[in-house]
Amino acid sequence: MLEELYQKVVEKDPAQPEFHQAVKEVLDSLESVLEKHPEYRKVKIPERIVEPERVILFRVPWLDDDGNVQVNRGFRIEMNSAIGPYKGGLRFHPSVNLGILKFLAFEQVFKNALTTIPMGGGKGGSDFDPKGKSDNEVMKFCQSFMSELFRHIGPSTDVPAGDIGVGGREIGFLFGQYKKLRNEWSGVLTGKGLQYGGSLIRPEATGYGAVYFGEEMLKTRGKSYNGLTCLVSGSGNVAQYATEKLNQLGAKVVTLSDSSGCIYDEEGINAEKLAFIMDLKNNRRGRIKEYAEKYKNVEYKPVDPEMDHNPLWAYPADCAFPSATQNEISAKDAQNLINNGVFLVSEGANMPTVPGGVDIFLQHKILYGPGKAANAGGVATSGLEMAQNATFSSWTRQEVDQKLHNIMISIHAQAKAAAEMYGDPTNYVLGANAAGFCKVADAMMAQGVV
Repeated sequence: MLEELYQKVVEKDPAQPEFHQAVKEVLDSLESVLEKHPEYRKVKIPERIVEPERVILFRVPWLDDDGNVQVNRGFRIEMNSAIGPYKGGLRFHPSVNLGILKFLAFEQVFKNALTTIPMGGGKGGSDFDPKGKSDNEVMKFCQSFMSELFRHIGPSTDVPAGDIGVGGREIGFLFGQYKKLRNEWSGVLTGKGLQYGGSLIRPEATGYGAVYFGEEMLKTRGKSYNGLTCLVSGSGNVAQYATEKLNQLGAKVVTLSDSSGCIYDEEGINAEKLAFIMDLKNNRRGRIKEYAEKYKNVEYKPVDPEMDHNPLWAYPADCAFPSATQNEISAKDAQNLINNGVFLVSEGANMPTVPGGVDIFLQHKILYGPGKAANAGGVATSGLEMAQNATFSSWTRQEVDQKLHNIMISIHAQAKAAAEMYGDPTNYVLGANAAGFCKVADAMMAQGVV
C-alpha cells in the first residue's frame, strides 16, 4: 500500500525528485506504525499527509540598481496545520523550485511535531539570489515579495522564518513591508532583530541544537564530546554556531566549507579563528578560501565537479555535522566517514545525506541523528520567539538556551522511545519519523476529514 502511494506521488509530480526522496524516507518508516495503528489507514492519513493543504506561487517583479526590471518566482507551501499554524523558513537561492520547497515543507511537518511546541509545517522562498546584490536591491526584492505573501500569512495562520539566503537583513526588510501593508505589529516572522521582537539564541539555535542532540546520542554510549575531532560543513549560521558549541564542550572542529571549497585545519578552529570566519561570512560576505590565506598549515580544496566524493568527508574524525545543504553526503562520502573513524553524524542541514548514505550509516549502527530531529532546534527557538511575541515579553539568553536544550533532550527521548517501540532501538530515522507522524496523524483524526 505504501509503495503504491509513493508511486502515485512520483506520477503526480514527476519533476520533484527531492520531494519524492523525502516522502519515500518517511513512508519506508511507517509499515510497522500502520500495523499498530490500522485506524490511520482507514481514514487515509498517509494519502492526506503527502498532499500540501495549499500551494502559493506568485510573480516577484523588482527594480535593480541600474533601473532594470527583474522578475523572480515566489512560493509558499502550506503543508499541514493539524497541530498549529504553518511554520517554516523562506529560502532565497537560485536552486529554489517547487519540488525542493515541498520536500522542505514535508520534512518540517514532522520536525515541528517533535519540538513539543504546537506548530504545523510550511516552507517558502524564491529563486532570487541575494549573493552579489546591494542592500538596496535586496530591500526592493523583499518588499515586492512580501507585497504578495502578506495576504497568506499571519501570527495565527503561517509564520515564516529565515533559511538559506534569508538572514537578519532580509527578515528586517520583509517584516517592515508586512507591518506597513497590514498596519500592525505582530509576531508574523521569526528570526527578527532583538530591537523589534527577536529572541536571543535564535541565530545560534540550529547549530547548538544539532550539537545538543549529538550529546544525547553520545550519552547512550557513555561518551562526551571532550577530546573528539569533528567535521563540520558549511560556514553559515548553522555551521558557525555548531562549531562554537562544540568548542565549548571540549571538541575540536577541523573543517568548514562554502560553495567554492573547503578548509582543513588540523590544529582546530578555535574561538579566535571562528571570530574571523563570522566576520568574513556575516559582514564581509567573503569566501572560505580567505581563511587558508590568513592562517598557516591550513589546507584548502576548491570544489572539483569531476570528483566523485567531497574531500571534506574524507578526513579522519569522530563526529560529523553536515550543515550546508541537502544531499551533500553521497553514499561514497558516507563510506569515507565510516572508514575514517566517524561514529556520530548529527545533521544540521535538511536531508543532507542521500538515501544510500543513510543506509550505510544504519547498517554500521553509528549514532545517526537525521535532520528532522537533530536540526529541530532552529524551529523550536522560532516557536519560543512566537511565545515571547504573543505575551510581549523577552527572555534572557540563559532562559532561551535552557529551554532549547530541554527541547532537544525531549526530541531525542521521543525518537529513541519510538525506535524502541517499533522494533529498531538504534534507528533514529525510524524513531523520528514514527514519533512525528503519530502526533500529526492523531491531530488529523481528531479534526475529521478536512
